[in-house]
Amino acid sequence: MKTIDKSKPVLVTGANGYVASWLVKKLLEEGVTVHAAVRDPENKKKVGHLSDLAESSKGNLKFFAADLLKPGSYKEAMQGCELVYHTASPFTTTVKDPVKELIEPAVNGTENVLNTAKEVDSVKRVVVTSSCAAIYTDAIDTVNAPGGKLTEDMWNTTASVDYQPYSYSKSLAEKKAWEITESQDQWDLVTVNMSLVLGPPLNSKNASESMSLMKMLGGGDMKMGAPKMGIGVVDVRDVADAHFNAGYIPEAKGRYITSAHSTDFLEIAQTLIPKFGDKYPLPKRALPKWLLVLVGPLVNKLFSRRMIRNNVNIPWDADNSKIKKDLGINFRPMKETLEDTFQAMIDEEF
Repeated sequence: MKTIDKSKPVLVTGANGYVASWLVKKLLEEGVTVHAAVRDPENKKKVGHLSDLAESSKGNLKFFAADLLKPGSYKEAMQGCELVYHTASPFTTTVKDPVKELIEPAVNGTENVLNTAKEVDSVKRVVVTSSCAAIYTDAIDTVNAPGGKLTEDMWNTTASVDYQPYSYSKSLAEKKAWEITESQDQWDLVTVNMSLVLGPPLNSKNASESMSLMKMLGGGDMKMGAPKMGIGVVDVRDVADAHFNAGYIPEAKGRYITSAHSTDFLEIAQTLIPKFGDKYPLPKRALPKWLLVLVGPLVNKLFSRRMIRNNVNIPWDADNSKIKKDLGINFRPMKETLEDTFQAMIDEEF
């Protein structure tokens, strides 16, 4: 159990990312000094929104250049920090080389940051942004779970380099984090295991891959119908609060499933129709599974027959009671999250 001093600086890796930007905002509003580690502090398009946030907040912001794949590059930024948030990790589903583009940055980056934390005496707690993808690969895994729900005790055992490599990278990276944690007793580790994160981005230049789902639903790609593909959804603003509380609540420990709602693509579209259905071709019906099996792999190689079989018309569910109890997180309604995300997409003309 670690008590973190709010007067001490806090390191956020990948500070200009979609989730990290909201976390930085929260920290600054609470009066914390943030050491923001980014690839290029001079790139105003990517970090300008953070500078703007700092100007109107109680906290202070200091930028540091760092690279996930460069050992020791986070050391300067970590000096004097009791709390380290490691949020930097690739999130993309379209890759040519999963080892180079997903697995190496995720695993080696985690190793780099956490090994540095072993060398910096001030560090008391590390919070790693993980994913529900480290817990499961396909919706069928939740059906097969004890009690039909994902829990923090479970690990993804079905992803591989060849099948759902993003999920594989997340499980390898988080396992690496726990392995390094076991090798020392200076700091403790907390992980935030998020489902699909939606909500308005603070910087449209860094908008998350999640926005591509909204584009598919609202842009006409699915006007014939949407697959009832089971997923979990959580608001980026709630995810930022979860990170903040995971850092500062002394009793926080272990993994936290951070997912507000169990849903599917069709239900997401149907939730948006009342407000946006007049102007945008949101899908109104379910796409039959047999049709997806036939044409899915032709439309998008991610829609392999195995992936369709294991996710479409299969409910997704996760137990989020631990984060509610330990970290006091009350998730906002799904309707609010979805409408705010879709509106942000319209405003930014994605």
